[in-house]
Amino acid sequence: MPNPRLASRYAKSLIDLAIEKNQLENVFADMQWLQQLVKGSRDFSNLLRSPIVKGDKKKKIVDAILKGKVSEITFTFVHLLIDKSREGNLAEIIAAFINQYKAYKNIYTVKLTTATRISDELKNAIIDQIRKTSTLQNIELETAVKEDLIGGFVLQAGDKLIDASIAYDLKQVARQFENNDFVYKIR
Repeated sequence: MPNPRLASRYAKSLIDLAIEKNQLENVFADMQWLQQLVKGSRDFSNLLRSPIVKGDKKKKIVDAILKGKVSEITFTFVHLLIDKSREGNLAEIIAAFINQYKAYKNIYTVKLTTATRISDELKNAIIDQIRKTSTLQNIELETAVKEDLIGGFVLQAGDKLIDASIAYDLKQVARQFENNDFVYKIR
């Protein structure tokens, strides 16, 4: 069961410890790796959530998977979660950690949705334009392809949304026809 408050507290504690030990970048890399592991391995996720598998057995399995691949802080943190029976919340804690890391580093995630794939050159041009026209300087661009847009793009940065897609324009034209904006009322 999702528990954002718990995830936020554990993530905050881990960030504070990583900053204190000058290991923030290493722990962030570990969290990204763990996030891929959790998303990519359904068996691993099920193991963490399983109430049947005891903590000692989970520790042995986690040791076999994580030993030598993550920093000591991350390794110990995962063990702490198992000791506290919070390992089922690992995915949520990882997401909270990554969000808090980005907030700490002032990294803004901008989502770009297009009708077709775009080149890296165009991505860089979009990032440069965002930097010129806003206060956002550290930008992480997430791209998605959605053919329903027909053409153009949808750009979302925080709570701001720019919809410059053909699909949006067509919907606007359809609304105008529904309102009969093009029919003169003669009387």
